[in-house]
Amino acid sequence: MPSASIQPAEATPSPSRTSLRALDWLNFFLADVQTGIGPFFAIYLATHQWNEQHVGLALTVGGIAGIGTQLPAGQLADRVHSKRALVAVGVTLLGVGAWLIASFPTFWPELLAQVLVGGVSSIFIPATCAISLGLVGPTLFDRRQGRNQTFNSAGNVTAAVVAGLLGHFVTNQSVFYFVMALTVPTLLSLRFIHPAEIDFERARGAKPDGGPAHTASFRQLLQDARLRTFLACAVMFHFANAAMLPLLGEMLAKGRGRDSMLFMSACVVTTQFVITLLAAWTGRRAGTWGRKPLLLLAFAVLPIRGVLYTLTHDPALRVAIQVLDGVGAGIFGVVSVLVIADLTRGTGRFNVTLGAITMAVGIGASLSQVIAGTVVHRLGYPAGFLFLAAVATVALVLFAKAMPETLERPSE
Repeated sequence: MPSASIQPAEATPSPSRTSLRALDWLNFFLADVQTGIGPFFAIYLATHQWNEQHVGLALTVGGIAGIGTQLPAGQLADRVHSKRALVAVGVTLLGVGAWLIASFPTFWPELLAQVLVGGVSSIFIPATCAISLGLVGPTLFDRRQGRNQTFNSAGNVTAAVVAGLLGHFVTNQSVFYFVMALTVPTLLSLRFIHPAEIDFERARGAKPDGGPAHTASFRQLLQDARLRTFLACAVMFHFANAAMLPLLGEMLAKGRGRDSMLFMSACVVTTQFVITLLAAWTGRRAGTWGRKPLLLLAFAVLPIRGVLYTLTHDPALRVAIQVLDGVGAGIFGVVSVLVIADLTRGTGRFNVTLGAITMAVGIGASLSQVIAGTVVHRLGYPAGFLFLAAVATVALVLFAKAMPETLERPSE
């Protein structure tokens, strides 16, 4: 795979204010829709007497469905001119999945819903990143990605608060009907992004001089040693991170009934509030400090978080620990996409590479759910969290030792 190099200067894009604001709100409402399903799904099943292994199985099935569609989603984002259509289809099908979850809380319908939700969710990251890169170009992409994450996290906060209140004061099922309702403003936001302003070549990371873009095979994608190293680190990061919040949710659900939704809401709000404050700053600093210092911080807080969960039984303190989740997720969510953009700039393979890496980390996240669930079932929650913290420590060491900086600075 060609390594990143400094490309010829490209004319600065001038997207309209309407498109940029619509992209803000698209990120906000997409987060609302996804947050209303993700963190609350484990609690919903636990309150319907599903045990840890069955919950882990359902989450794993959804993860596997997402894994199988990540690479095709990235390829579609590179090849299809209408990025908005990809997002619209995904949002509509996500609403159908939410309806299945709320209406049929039994084994097979829930598995079907997880397949649907997991499959279509893979569309959103490459498609929204393609829209962003197509609108603003590579020079401003770091700041745009930080802004995307800010609105995404603000949407997560809003959805978590509303979902927690609905789960506590109405019913657990009402959370998923809320998700269905949110598909309407999401689709409206998408409509106000002007398609003519999304440059097709820029959106897939093609050469600034307008040269042809190419779709890479897996072998071509992995020719870059930096990409292989980042891939391994990202897989371990997500393996260690993915199961922590669902396990925390299961602990909070035991013996608390509807109150568990409020606790989970508090956890999600804490995390996403921190991300909201941090994301725009991260986007700015990624262009001056570089990518590696920020990612080292993201990797470092994860094992600390896993250990801290084992040191207290106080729900309030467990919620407070989610500040570390916000730091890690906020930085990783912004900077990981920038690293991929760095490594694929000028190749026309940005979205397919993003899809391939997202597929790989999806494998790690899915295995995390079922393996950590099994550890907890056999040895208890402290052992599960310590196991995840150990994996996070290995990821930190590998990243610190083997991953170089990817930001290309102009020669002086």
